[in-house]
Amino acid sequence: MSKPPTAFVSMCVEVLGEALGRVSARSMFGGWGLYREGRMFGLIAEDTLYLKVDAVNKPMFEAEGLGPFVYDGKGKSVSMSYHEVPPEALDDAAAMRPWAMSAYDAALRAPAAKPAKKPAKTPAKSKASKR
Repeated sequence: MSKPPTAFVSMCVEVLGEALGRVSARSMFGGWGLYREGRMFGLIAEDTLYLKVDAVNKPMFEAEGLGPFVYDGKGKSVSMSYHEVPPEALDDAAAMRPWAMSAYDAALRAPAAKPAKKPAKTPAKSKASKR
């Protein structure tokens, strides 16, 4: 059973929805993933909104001094390809639109997740070898 969204999550979904169209949030790893048409383009962790970046749109975020989402992974800091949004974009769908569109475009450019590998089958022993 998933947890209910916080007020911050609901507010982000609303402003992103006004900027992009239908957006949904799914709880994950103590935070929230933000999706449009099945593609994750944002995440929320500790009441901070982060949007997907790649080589194309990352300079736009860095030019504004917007940092990446970083977490502690086995004693090392790990940066993900999601950056904070400018605070003023949280209050206005028109201000959010270029940030959200660039993040969704980055999600579309990202390769689709590969399905998990199936375990290798062990060859069946033939009945003839049991003699």
